Amino acid sequence: MPTIAAILLLGLTLAGATAGHRRVPEAAVAVPAAVLAVVFGLVTAGQAWSEVVRLGPTVGFLAAILVLAHLCDREGVFSWAGAWMAHSSTARPRRLLVVVFAVASATTAVLSLDATVVLLTPVVVATAARLRVPARPHVYACGHLANSASLLLPVSNLTNLLAYHDSRLSFLAFAALMTVPWLAVIATEYTLIRLFFASDLKSSASATTVIDAKQPPVVALTVLGACLAGFAVAGPLGIDPAVVAAIGAVVLAVRQVWMRSESRRVPTLWRILRETNPLFCLFVFALAIVVAAVSSHGLGGVLTAVFPSGDGFVDLLVAAGIAALLANLVNNLPATLLLVPVAAGRPELLLAVLLGVNIGPNLTYVGSLATLLWRRVLRRHGTAPSTAEFLRLGAATVPASLLAGLIALWVSLQLAALAGLPLSE
Repeated sequence: MPTIAAILLLGLTLAGATAGHRRVPEAAVAVPAAVLAVVFGLVTAGQAWSEVVRLGPTVGFLAAILVLAHLCDREGVFSWAGAWMAHSSTARPRRLLVVVFAVASATTAVLSLDATVVLLTPVVVATAARLRVPARPHVYACGHLANSASLLLPVSNLTNLLAYHDSRLSFLAFAALMTVPWLAVIATEYTLIRLFFASDLKSSASATTVIDAKQPPVVALTVLGACLAGFAVAGPLGIDPAVVAAIGAVVLAVRQVWMRSESRRVPTLWRILRETNPLFCLFVFALAIVVAAVSSHGLGGVLTAVFPSGDGFVDLLVAAGIAALLANLVNNLPATLLLVPVAAGRPELLLAVLLGVNIGPNLTYVGSLATLLWRRVLRRHGTAPSTAEFLRLGAATVPASLLAGLIALWVSLQLAALAGLPLSE
């Protein structure tokens, strides 16, 4: 009965998040589910509090990076990116796809996948409309890269952050090991998306729709560069990445207050606090408590029994396969929360798990909250994706991207071993 109850609570929590009504936040179902898990004794109050404390730095970073992305948007970073994409593409759909891949990959890596979904995707829709080219290849690129291009840095995805603290990898070691897999996955995604949408990408250029480039927002881009450097040095200094992101957000907030003008509304403290998305942060805490209940009553033991123990290519393949399958069954956040304790202390397997939970969700809508949010954004802009098309594209790209990423990861690990580089701090 405890096992059934825990699974039922997790199912209700995920159903509430998947439904995604804009007036009903994910926390509206997740928090009562977490409370019931404690009341029914599926987890103790002490265990629940331990989960909250463990995730505190991770959720703190999530809140800070959401504010930083919002302030960058106010600084014109994404409108500049849209103008740059339009100008660089010269109205050629194939060239536009290349620059969308470049911008979406960089945005996901530095500002996390939420920025790609919420801020960049509408810009790409508008850019395609201004250039009078089909939007489908480019918006699907944003949706896929929000997941698969989040492999590069610990700060690129909430799943990465959840695993990073247990991987015992430094920030630079994580990035170094994931660089080749990141590039391999992006190249595979580009090749397959270009083939899948070949007919949409055959449109000829129209000289009348070429758009002049805008001046880059130098201050905001400088702050982002400084934050990226700060993430790299924060770990050895014992500074949490959330502090670095928060400092970057404060710098831009102070600048926007100082540089007030008629064309820019001064951000209020309340508006900035709203951008931390406190209800979603609360959802993450509640989800962790519910997942702890499921793990404590059977599933954790099953995963431990089937999870590989070695670090060979086959072991990496099995770990990534389990992660991808679990992500598409229960969403990638619960999948990560379940698998991180199983693979803790084994960085090779944790990185393989991240490949599974970050690439695998491109197979189905329920695989990640980012994909559900991407679909919601497109619906608001009148370009709702076709479910059948989404599933066909996922079936075409996910297995190939996952295999390419795993081969690249295995090569990176072998090179690190040959160079005698330590994998942990």
